[in-house]
Amino acid sequence: MADVQPFRGFRYNPEVAGGLSAAITPPYDIISPQEQALYFTKSPHNVIRLEFGAEQPGDSASSNKYTRASSTLKTWIEDRVLLREKSPAFYLVESRFTHGDSVKSRWCLIARVRLEELNGGSIRPHEVTMKKPLQDRLQLLEACRAGFSPVMGIFRDGGKDSPVSLARNACRRPPDQEATDQGVTYRCWVVSDKALVSRITAFFADRVLYIADGHHRYETALNYAKQRRELGLAIERSADNFVMMSLMDSEDPGVVILPTHRLFHGLDASQLAGLEQKLARHFDLEELAPASADRSRNMKNWLDILREGSRHGGTMFGLYGLKPGRFHLLRARNKAELQEMLPRDCPQVWMELDLAILHHAVLPAVLGIDTTEKQMNHLEYTRDGAQALSGVDSGDCQLAIFVNPTPVSGVIDVADAGARMPQKSTYFYPKAPAGLVINTLDEG
Repeated sequence: MADVQPFRGFRYNPEVAGGLSAAITPPYDIISPQEQALYFTKSPHNVIRLEFGAEQPGDSASSNKYTRASSTLKTWIEDRVLLREKSPAFYLVESRFTHGDSVKSRWCLIARVRLEELNGGSIRPHEVTMKKPLQDRLQLLEACRAGFSPVMGIFRDGGKDSPVSLARNACRRPPDQEATDQGVTYRCWVVSDKALVSRITAFFADRVLYIADGHHRYETALNYAKQRRELGLAIERSADNFVMMSLMDSEDPGVVILPTHRLFHGLDASQLAGLEQKLARHFDLEELAPASADRSRNMKNWLDILREGSRHGGTMFGLYGLKPGRFHLLRARNKAELQEMLPRDCPQVWMELDLAILHHAVLPAVLGIDTTEKQMNHLEYTRDGAQALSGVDSGDCQLAIFVNPTPVSGVIDVADAGARMPQKSTYFYPKAPAGLVINTLDEG
């Protein structure tokens, strides 16, 4: 079902570019303005100049961060900062990181995957997208005709014939490149053996791929391919019809999803009036006092309680800001009653999601925010619980709502049902980095 192919990627040439650790970044959508500025200073060849360029005074339609990225990419190829693979290959990548109290490894294969419409075929999304990031990524793709960070995908039922396992068994040698960024070490092997490449491609021929992260990048590539076909510029075998993806087995114990908490600002007095009473209509509220003066330790304890309390299938959230310095657990008294407030045309697996209940039942009923667009006007996101507490205590935000992570099985079930979760429902950690492998759409 899925057409997964090797490709001749571009990789950094250490003889010209120097160490790879100074060249890679996370994908654009999780880079803060402060981090963006820092990556510009790490190396003159850092991929930030391609993936997430800076705006400058005097930018125009003919000279801007997209045109600068295009010019930089061409220069780096001409100057051999980037070298193209000699033959088509898959790229086996190990991401080694610390999670909790243990060190984990997640394995994946970077490949080129044929684009399909997202309507229940062999590539399935699980999360909604927004217009602004789609416009940004399309302008970058039009200017550069290249992808700098892969879409992250999941496949099921790998078993003993999993292509990741096959590649790992074949790559019992030092990695072809290695880098560390933000505490994560990436090791990459080039997989170009023709027999193995054929086995990997054949494996995916009857598999479904689920988009884990990078929905905007995938939809951008799809829209770009449509434009090219309408202009008669993309033939069936053209690279325009493919997107770079990082594919991981759903059963890999290194696949980690972190929760993304919600921060609220700009709420008026009427929305906050009687908040406790409004919540009490649907939830039992339990107040948790700080156990120590250490903010991070308090947050960890509260999130542990939140996570443990949800293990029995109930819907539960954490809330900070109802009373100064106090964390509240919100336990839904009647989940079915909340589900009655959800859109009736949605599948049951979607209606079981805590985040669907939060965004489509709780926020409209409690805060009067009844559309996705209105919610976005009041919402920020963070994975750092202590940062969320600080945001409320400082007055930068009015409330913080804490959520549990969505399991991988939930992501797959929602995607199979043809539904989509609210934005920022999942955070697969770590992200696939930008700059490890670059996929250009110009055949060579």
